[in-house]
Amino acid sequence: MATYKVGDRVSQGKYGPGTITGADDHHIVIDFDEHGVHTFASSLVVLERTSAPAPVRAGKARRASKTATAKTAKAAISKA
Repeated sequence: MATYKVGDRVSQGKYGPGTITGADDHHIVIDFDEHGVHTFASSLVVLERTSAPAPVRAGKARRASKTATAKTAKAAISKA
């Protein structure tokens, strides 16, 4: 049985290419390019290594902290 580690690119018959995000003796977690995250039993899943690059995903928007928001509001009031 092949051993995979976090970050390896693989392909699975039903879901296609994806990146391994977690692996242990019993389970393997794969974030598929078009189908999201799925967990499989390591002993049952059939995977092939792939050289297909991972798609570029947009990062999540970061929310301003309460402190930063308060400072901005305070500065706006002092300018008025």
